[in-house]
Amino acid sequence: MNPNLLTGADLAFVGDAYYELHVRTYIINKGITNLEKLHKTAVSFVSRDAQSYIIEILLPELADDEITIFKRGRNYNYKTKTKAYINASGFEALIGYLYLTKQEERLAGVLKRAIEIIEDKE
Repeated sequence: MNPNLLTGADLAFVGDAYYELHVRTYIINKGITNLEKLHKTAVSFVSRDAQSYIIEILLPELADDEITIFKRGRNYNYKTKTKAYINASGFEALIGYLYLTKQEERLAGVLKRAIEIIEDKE
């Protein structure tokens, strides 16, 4: 499988799962054990609005090739056309691409920055 040949939706599919797991691991490591609080905290990081906000802040910090991947995810022909949804899909595509291409250091940096963006917002 060549990640360069995958659609934006395929990359977003993988990126969504990876990002969700990363966030869940992050918040459980913060010592949150109440299930309701875990869920609420996770949603604050992984909702389409949160991801759209992240990418709006993160976009100027991305390299040209990363912007291309974001756009591949954003511009896929989704049934839902809201700006937040398509931006979140672009963010997820970037995460999926970095994961599938084993760019572990860059992936860790983007994920760290995403968490900082949400925590700074709250």
